[in-house]
Amino acid sequence: MQHFPTRIFPRVIALAMLFTVSTVCAQTAYPTKPVRVIVTFAPGGVTDIATRIIAPRFGEGLGQAVVVENRAGAGGVIGADAVAKSAPDGYTLLSAFDNFASSPYLYKSTPYDPIRDFVPISLLVRSRPVIVVNPKLGANSFEDFIRVAKAKGSALNYASAGGGTSSHLIAELLKMTAGIEPTAVHYKGGAPAITDVLGGQVEMMVATISIALPHVRSGKLTALAVTSASRTALLPGVPAVGKFYPGFDAQSWIGFLAPAGTPREIIARVNAELRRAIASPDVKSKLEAQGFEIVGTSSEAFGEWIRNESTKWSRVIRDRRITVE
Repeated sequence: MQHFPTRIFPRVIALAMLFTVSTVCAQTAYPTKPVRVIVTFAPGGVTDIATRIIAPRFGEGLGQAVVVENRAGAGGVIGADAVAKSAPDGYTLLSAFDNFASSPYLYKSTPYDPIRDFVPISLLVRSRPVIVVNPKLGANSFEDFIRVAKAKGSALNYASAGGGTSSHLIAELLKMTAGIEPTAVHYKGGAPAITDVLGGQVEMMVATISIALPHVRSGKLTALAVTSASRTALLPGVPAVGKFYPGFDAQSWIGFLAPAGTPREIIARVNAELRRAIASPDVKSKLEAQGFEIVGTSSEAFGEWIRNESTKWSRVIRDRRITVE
């Protein structure tokens, strides 16, 4: 048996202690440089707007600048993949939109797993999309719309912000639930889609409240129902689809995630600062003005939310045979 000089062991122990202390200090000191947040859609979209509202106050809490970077393409897959492949050190985070949970079922070549390759940080905000129609359709209530839709069949058209987006998938879930078959007309974004609903080229749309609300208030569009289990204070006179079809609940949402392997201490710090940021009066009021409901969850609760969303939308995509490739 080989023997080592006993004087070596104190050095080994000292080095081990130094490494441990250095590691703890590094984690405690986080962050020591700017934090980058990847938004997977172009500037001006819902996710981009919400993230840029949150970022300054989030950065104040961290004591570092928070840089928002747009990596658009392939329905959010390009940006999410960039984060999945980033170092798990807390300096690259993902601001994910609701389609994060459905993308793997829409794209055959999605290079990441939304559960395995990410650590959830917090579900930050939710929004209840609203079913709107052009007044010329003659549907003044949700019940009227279902009757008209069943009578018209595929001759009735609905606009979506793009194949695979929440406006598309929620409409398909409504079709499955209500037994109607309007035809999808896909656009490159919510703005051009709702423009054609306003013009009467397309009769109906499942739209974000932030896009639809001004037109509903002006009387240019009729709001029939929000696509959730309960009403929203922004449209108090508009019922929820869940009233007519119990269990129906489809909402838009935005949450932050980090690459898998990010230390728990960093996740906890980011979670705390994000929740503090969205609860601050100025940030809260700006987000609510965009139609968002402030949430702020634990990492574990957000992980469960993503798993439930993945299960729900995978069923819709499979049953409706939806593809975007």
